[in-house]
Amino acid sequence: MKLDQIGQALASCYDNLVAEGLPDHLAALVRRVDLAERSRFGKAERPDAPIAVVVEDERDTRELAESVLEETEMRVIGCDSAEHALGILRERGGEVALVFADIRLAGAMDGLQLARAIATLWPRTRLVVTSGVEPEPGVSLPEGAVFIPKPWRALDVLVEAERAARDPWPPVS
Repeated sequence: MKLDQIGQALASCYDNLVAEGLPDHLAALVRRVDLAERSRFGKAERPDAPIAVVVEDERDTRELAESVLEETEMRVIGCDSAEHALGILRERGGEVALVFADIRLAGAMDGLQLARAIATLWPRTRLVVTSGVEPEPGVSLPEGAVFIPKPWRALDVLVEAERAARDPWPPVS
């Protein structure tokens, strides 16, 4: 079997698992095992590595996204609201390379409002917005923001994380 066929088969299996809702439950287990491994083997976090912020009010989904992004060289910070994410950005905005946010969030601010604020205040931060439903007609994402529908595939999130780490958007003149 060719390597690309294996990859397609794995992606198909992953899509089926996402559709069944299993990865959210598995994410919590994977995260616990990963944290145990890190503490056991002392994986050092690079203090100069860029930061990825995951903004999702559903804990299992947030943990799944965090687990995916922890496979990159980025430091990952999870937030349960847009307000929490803005606090992180106020403190460490220059270090944040990627914000991965759900459109529907608990709190006064939704993911689209958060994305617009980030695009204005931290224009070099790459924005990835996700939701189980397409944005309403007439609602537009900030320039350069990417929409990934739920259920998202880990590979799609990792591709955007790689782009964020490699080339911040947009280039500042």
